[in-house]
Amino acid sequence: MALILLTNDDGVQATGLQTLREALRGIADTVVVAPDRERSAASHGITLHHPLRLVEIEAGVHSLNGTPADCIIIALSKLFKKNKPDLILSGINHGGNMGDDVLYSGTVAGAREGAVHCIPSIAVSLVLSRNRNNDFAGAARFTTLLVRQVLEKKLPPTVFLSVNIPGAGYKGIHVTKQGSKLAENVIMENVDPRGRKYYWIGQEKIHWEEDPDSDYTAVSDGLISITPLHTNQTQFHARKLLRRFKQNLETDLGMNGLSPVVGRLKR
Repeated sequence: MALILLTNDDGVQATGLQTLREALRGIADTVVVAPDRERSAASHGITLHHPLRLVEIEAGVHSLNGTPADCIIIALSKLFKKNKPDLILSGINHGGNMGDDVLYSGTVAGAREGAVHCIPSIAVSLVLSRNRNNDFAGAARFTTLLVRQVLEKKLPPTVFLSVNIPGAGYKGIHVTKQGSKLAENVIMENVDPRGRKYYWIGQEKIHWEEDPDSDYTAVSDGLISITPLHTNQTQFHARKLLRRFKQNLETDLGMNGLSPVVGRLKR
């Protein structure tokens, strides 16, 4: 059977992670390495300034006092020295990760870190519905089917998937791109008992751009969104513009079209 490494950013005891682990029984052997507490919006941070402690809670289930990216790094370095996992799953997140949220999401970072190590990786998020029961079991069933496809067909190196599943059920699947939004942060300002001012970042006011191929539109239409992401964030189309910047800068610096290194070698 395949060997799958599981993580998340909601903590090792989270419903989404536990439901996904249970759904994978019978099709894969799983090892869980997840944060010991909620680390939502941890992004791709790694811990450099205090020690990390890996604790085995039960057979095959470990907690770490770090971020999701820490969990993948420690797991691959210490638990999978000889045999790397066939796939890394991050989730099921308690909430969506669409548009710019992929930059902040610890869930997405867990999958991204797996892709950095050239291991097929998937981040799965359940877009919670306020007025209906949110179907973690249904999301887990879909994820197991997707896992089978990825294990069989593979993914290009350093490509990983961000999957967003409507919480109240879905009626189809759409291969999407990362959506765009205009977000206005709500900042709460208050004063603590000692008279010192503090700030608390609250819920965003979000206005999504209309795009039929975006992750947000797909989920809004009751579809599962599957977005392929890449660890290389270079915007290749912008390089042509930057080459014009480069020519102007070299002229301003008196380099006569030579790079600084070539200029030094010519002297």
